[in-house]
Amino acid sequence: MDAFDETEFEKFKEEAREKWGKTEAYREYEEKTGAYPKQKSDELSGDMDCIMAEFACLLKKDKAPDSDEAQELVKVLQGFITENYYSCTNEILRGLGQMYTLDERFRNNIDRHADGTAVFIRDAIEVCCRK
Repeated sequence: MDAFDETEFEKFKEEAREKWGKTEAYREYEEKTGAYPKQKSDELSGDMDCIMAEFACLLKKDKAPDSDEAQELVKVLQGFITENYYSCTNEILRGLGQMYTLDERFRNNIDRHADGTAVFIRDAIEVCCRK
């Protein structure tokens, strides 16, 4: 299953361009992803979705956001974003965590793995970024 349908993805891209288009992170994103063929983009989307599913598994196992497993997965998420999209600083990561819960579209997409997954990820990110 795709993380987002193509129509929604195009809306997100436009919103991101309007919001962050003048930032270094956005320029880096454009530079890295501009040459990605659709197959690579689809693969990365699936990989990101798998990371979200792993967070849901931790939630279902009653792991806490500050557990070693959750903290390791936050680092995996941050590394994945940095490697494939842009340098994901703690400040950016923290903003993503907030967006995962505050933007209903993201929250609903993430929570399809398990209710509360988006909040769990946000909380795990907060713990990680406070270290």
